Amino acid sequence: MNQKSSKSYRPQDLHAAGKAKPLTLAAQGFFWTGGELIDHPAAGKAMRGQQYVEYWIPQELRHETPIVMIHGGGGQGTDFLGTPDGREGWVHYFVRAGWAVYVVDRPQHGRSPFNPEFQGEMGKPGPTAYLERMFTRPEDFEDNYPQARLHNQWPGTGKMDDPAFLSFLAGTGPTLADHVAAQRDAQRAGTELLEKIGPAILLSHSAGAPPAWLIADARPELVKAIVAAEPLGPPFEAVSGPMPYGIAHAPLTFDPPLAEGEILEAMEIPSPGEGLVSYKIQAEPARKLPSLSQMPIVVITAGASWMAADNHAIVHFLTQAGADVQHLRLEDCGIHGNGHAIQLEKNSDDVAATIEDWLLERLEN
Repeated sequence: MNQKSSKSYRPQDLHAAGKAKPLTLAAQGFFWTGGELIDHPAAGKAMRGQQYVEYWIPQELRHETPIVMIHGGGGQGTDFLGTPDGREGWVHYFVRAGWAVYVVDRPQHGRSPFNPEFQGEMGKPGPTAYLERMFTRPEDFEDNYPQARLHNQWPGTGKMDDPAFLSFLAGTGPTLADHVAAQRDAQRAGTELLEKIGPAILLSHSAGAPPAWLIADARPELVKAIVAAEPLGPPFEAVSGPMPYGIAHAPLTFDPPLAEGEILEAMEIPSPGEGLVSYKIQAEPARKLPSLSQMPIVVITAGASWMAADNHAIVHFLTQAGADVQHLRLEDCGIHGNGHAIQLEKNSDDVAATIEDWLLERLEN
């Protein structure tokens, strides 16, 4: 962190910058969900799978349903708590708009402890240069995905000496090597969270989508809507590896159900247009996902992300399985130039406003 940010974090400067628009809360704090006790030869009883949950309750609570924010792959809840250049994050945006927000560090991420002896083997680190290529400056790589050239919303140069890049890098961390175990842990912790707070909206980003699908699968009566921003995909063949249940590594509840050891059958669909990938959905007759058909779902896709080429596949899979799903491409909403980390980029508030508009239309009209 040898590059200085232009933002000052001295208390006097933060006070001067924020006193004209104070953030007024009725309550703010944290708690834990999902922890399970295990026996360990050295520790005796130990805890694994616990999830840190931070809540922000506005003084003026204008909406009955809270929003639960679920971060992506190597990230943590701070992905929603601020941007790499020091601006307020989506937590602040929605709290200022009168929504109660619960932001989590999924098990084994961020403030949720990660001792491999308790949690399981840690996944291997990837090259830091991958973040430049796929997140912060994809437009600079001539051999990148087709939509990369449209990217222009990163709040800095996107290079490794960029203060915003270093802030982004500082928040990245490990994941479990076992994706099934990681998603089961997130499902358990997420359902316990909803049992504590009541029905909520799940707002996921990237690899936070499978936990959202799994939480809704387990307790559909506690999920009012799912906002899947840049959800992990395409079905069956995600960047994280094969997803045997189409949109998750861990089991989902299909109708008719899969028998013990039975595999979800897939079929190939050709590319629907230029710059869009061919993909897989279920072989017909398709099994339904009855729990995910009980709430509205929106998939949010950025125009300059690599997922601009494949998110249509998730939408098709969900529709085929009986879900009420809408696909919002940001460029169709007049929002251009975003890469995968839409909540961190220069126009993050514009994206948040688009999400809020959809929520108000689907839940409160």
